[in-house]
Amino acid sequence: MAEQGNQKKGNGQEQDLNQLLKVRREKLAELQANGKDPFQITKYDVTVHSTDVKEQYAEYEGKEVSIAGRMMSKRVMGKASFCNVQDLKGNIQCYVCRDDLGEDTYKDFKKMDIGDIVGIKGFVFTTKMGEISIHAHSVTLLSKSLQILPEKFHGLTNTDIRYRQRYVDLIMNEDVKDTFIKRSRILAAIRKYLAGEGFMEVETPMLVSNAGGAAARPFETHFNALDEDLKLRISLELYLKRLIVGGMERVYEIGRVFRNEGLDTRHNPEFTLMELYQAYTDYHGMMDLTENLYRFVAQEVLGTTKIVYNGIEMDLGQPFARMTMVEAVKKYSGVDFDEIHTLAEAKAAAKEHNIEVEARHKKGDILNLFFEEFVEEHLVQPTFIMDHPVEISPLTKKKPENPEYTERFEFFMNGWEMANAYSELNDPIDQRERFKAQEELLAQGDEEANHTDEDFLNALEIGMPPTGGIGFGIDRMCMLLTDSAAIRDVLLFPTMKPLD
Repeated sequence: MAEQGNQKKGNGQEQDLNQLLKVRREKLAELQANGKDPFQITKYDVTVHSTDVKEQYAEYEGKEVSIAGRMMSKRVMGKASFCNVQDLKGNIQCYVCRDDLGEDTYKDFKKMDIGDIVGIKGFVFTTKMGEISIHAHSVTLLSKSLQILPEKFHGLTNTDIRYRQRYVDLIMNEDVKDTFIKRSRILAAIRKYLAGEGFMEVETPMLVSNAGGAAARPFETHFNALDEDLKLRISLELYLKRLIVGGMERVYEIGRVFRNEGLDTRHNPEFTLMELYQAYTDYHGMMDLTENLYRFVAQEVLGTTKIVYNGIEMDLGQPFARMTMVEAVKKYSGVDFDEIHTLAEAKAAAKEHNIEVEARHKKGDILNLFFEEFVEEHLVQPTFIMDHPVEISPLTKKKPENPEYTERFEFFMNGWEMANAYSELNDPIDQRERFKAQEELLAQGDEEANHTDEDFLNALEIGMPPTGGIGFGIDRMCMLLTDSAAIRDVLLFPTMKPLD
């Protein structure tokens, strides 16, 4: 019986909703029949935003303004009413009186619904209750909302609906809009800093015949005009290095890359990457640039170099910690890879510490497995992990004094990898050997290994200067600086599984 009751209640709510939607369409039809179709309006002159009026009240008091936005609430009280209009910057109360609008226009106002987009002209004043408001003398319906917004008190809390219907999320949740405004400011601050350092922003292909520059499985597509299979890029690296060969000494690109991998709180198959390359410097130069860039962006966007993520404070104002991967593994696992000289010894250490090793893994791979298992979670404060093994760094210069390792670092905060940087490999003979090793991994079934890129090798043979390069995960940077729990919270339209 209880189940039947709930079913009837659910059906009743659905009928009520359908009736409300029907009423909205009937209101639109009536407006159109009376020559008042809001969808025929092509423009509306806006002179100010809501927050500007509130923050600069002394300047606007008594003056006529024109605002436009979405009606979020309405209180009809006979001859006079109040409504609240939300625009880009915030919201403001509007006082609407029949004597100011006229009988017919006031009737039209009373028929307007929550969610309708309106334009309001009037003068700025303060109500008896002390609220800054607009006394309307003109109300124009600019767009009729045919759907119903979530109930204001409970808001929109279902995360699945929030991600699928971001447009509703932005309307109902002010903090969501603030996150994406901050994201825009973060990108602007990055560009400002790099422009000051003499970097040039460029654009490179997204559709490529050879998706290289990272260890990732690409998406594949087909170009009909040339009857050619293509891939979506997985990194920006190889084209940007071609530009360094061409004499562009400082270049960067901020753009989408695509990796055919799973979905979780830190991964989306398309995400925003920034890569930059600077001639005549090395990975130490990239460390200095990273430190200065992060400080600049935090100060510019948040007004402080101390950020709080999930209740944990991280200080970008202090010098960032720097240690080698071998030092970090020794510190957190007790295993010293300086004392491990053979693959057999590395496998024995892995077995002792319950780390699973595959047949293809070499000593350097096992060091990296130790790092992932024992170290990453401890790297909360800004930390550079340097000198990765050559096996996991196919595009990086070897350390002259110890060719088992490379001049590479990863930047960590909150236990996350935030950036990856190299002293770039510019020896075409060595690079060809590295590609050959990648081809062997590919043949063994590693879908993330790189193919040999002959045109890139040709560019290196033309000659590339000593170069430092780095890739930044922009989405993770935005997560940290906006205290967002998941990557989907900083992507306006994250990848979602289809509902059907």
